[in-house]
Amino acid sequence: MSSLANPPITITGSTPREDGFYMPAEFEPIQKVWMVWPYRADNWRQEATPAKKAYADVALAIKGFCDVSVLVNPADYQSCRDSLPNNIDVISMPSNDAWARDIVPTFLINDKGELRACDWTFNAWGGAYDGLYSPWDDDDKLAARLCDYLGIRRYRTDGFVMEGGAFHVDGEGSLLTTRMCLLSPGRNPHLNEQQIEDKLKAYLNVQKVLWIDEGIDPDETTGHIDDIACFARPGEVVCLFTDDPSHPFYDATQKTYQQLSNMTDAKGRRLKVHKLCCTKDPVTLPENYDVEQSDDAKPRRTGDICIASYANFLICNDAIIVPQYDDINDSLAIAQLEKVFPRHHVMGVRTKEIVFGGGNIHCITQQQPAVKR
Repeated sequence: MSSLANPPITITGSTPREDGFYMPAEFEPIQKVWMVWPYRADNWRQEATPAKKAYADVALAIKGFCDVSVLVNPADYQSCRDSLPNNIDVISMPSNDAWARDIVPTFLINDKGELRACDWTFNAWGGAYDGLYSPWDDDDKLAARLCDYLGIRRYRTDGFVMEGGAFHVDGEGSLLTTRMCLLSPGRNPHLNEQQIEDKLKAYLNVQKVLWIDEGIDPDETTGHIDDIACFARPGEVVCLFTDDPSHPFYDATQKTYQQLSNMTDAKGRRLKVHKLCCTKDPVTLPENYDVEQSDDAKPRRTGDICIASYANFLICNDAIIVPQYDDINDSLAIAQLEKVFPRHHVMGVRTKEIVFGGGNIHCITQQQPAVKR
């Protein structure tokens, strides 16, 4: 797909750390945000019609602060194109579902103004052991196809499964992740914690991995960090939190807050931890949730607890794009984030239809950083 005379190649024999590339923090300047258009009838209700509306709303919110490009299965190209304004690019590219955070490459930069990417091995959050759908072949190939389209070189991690939602970085050598996710048997059972940490250091060029024990979604992504905590700026993190012992996220958020409060980052700074509320009431799949049940995807049934987290927001240049659930705490989450990010425009987008499918704003987006000039 690239028009270059010498098409991009997979880099072998070295790592981003060895070549001077690193992943910048999400709060650093962003050139573009990538999304992938939903379509699976066995994950999204009503053949994804309500989800597509929510995806479009997220894309429109982001577009006010940086460029947006949407990847779409070839068969759905025209309907996607018709659903979005012309100033949002729509590009035909096959995928198995629509979780851009985990299948669009993780972009890397260096201090010379160059852009590269990590092409992680993807197995739908657990493969044959406990993955959420099959097949996942087009999802696993999407990063390579997009790198070819963009004309950038990539580092492929064959034999090392990873997803973009499994980590957050601060751009100064620190990385946040969870043991629940990275040590789960469906990811890399042949690697221990230290070996996984070494891989993260090599491919994201970080110096210290901050391990949280648990996430809030053991049955979806097996505990992605982006539902429970993230960096707000160097030395400061946002942590989902509730004091309500009856809330399904109580144990995980209480434990995570305590762990983060006792951590220091790669620069030796004691972390400042900002609490971010949970929804007052758990969000569950509604009655008569009209999704096709199939042997190829996780069943979704009325009453299932959804991973409705305000922490699954996107930092996008001068904006914070935040999920909203028609919950009494929606406005409180906005107010709390305005205090954490006083120089940003904190914008809520109604995303219940996205959380019904298993994720949210951060899960359906992947930032491409601006290169240093």
